[in-house]
Amino acid sequence: MRNVPNATLRRYPIYLKALRKIKDDGIDKIMSSELSDYVNIKPTTIRRDFSLIGSLGKQGYGYNVDDLIQIFSDELGVNYNEKIILVGAGNLGKAILNYNKWDDVVGEIVCAFDLYPEKVGDIGIPVYNIADIEKYLPDGCRIAILCISSDVQNTVNLLTKVGIDGIVDFTHVHYNVPENLNVRSVDLVSIIQELVYKTNLTK
Repeated sequence: MRNVPNATLRRYPIYLKALRKIKDDGIDKIMSSELSDYVNIKPTTIRRDFSLIGSLGKQGYGYNVDDLIQIFSDELGVNYNEKIILVGAGNLGKAILNYNKWDDVVGEIVCAFDLYPEKVGDIGIPVYNIADIEKYLPDGCRIAILCISSDVQNTVNLLTKVGIDGIVDFTHVHYNVPENLNVRSVDLVSIIQELVYKTNLTK
């Protein structure tokens, strides 16, 4: 990934999701003003974001949708076939499984692992015992979504052992990871605390 501001980088997945929807609608080229209606981002911001990658379109003609999809997929290092596993299939895990914002952007959750898979029920994907992860981990799987509340360190060690490179962490528990393991923590409490602080500053 080239040197792109974080604010711009956060918009790239939004563009990619919209472009795949646009392609499904049978549209092969689009103007920044038209894309703006899909993503609710100003056309000037879209053109500036795109210019950081290169000369992607022609004035008066617009952008080729297929070309943009390929470029943004390459930039983000993701593809539709990315295999993701869910670790912990309780209430939070099930809610995340039903969250579809990554559809057509980073692939899909292909299976889940839990301490008690027999208690999970039908969630639309296979659920295996976490002890059997080496047996059932999908080929090429690199990313795990972690939604557990106990035995977190041992579980992370196990994920590292089987080759997981990235974790989306919902545990709110401190644990140690090797340098080559990428972790992105999602802490709603901290986010709300930050918002409360910032809104109080504006009063």
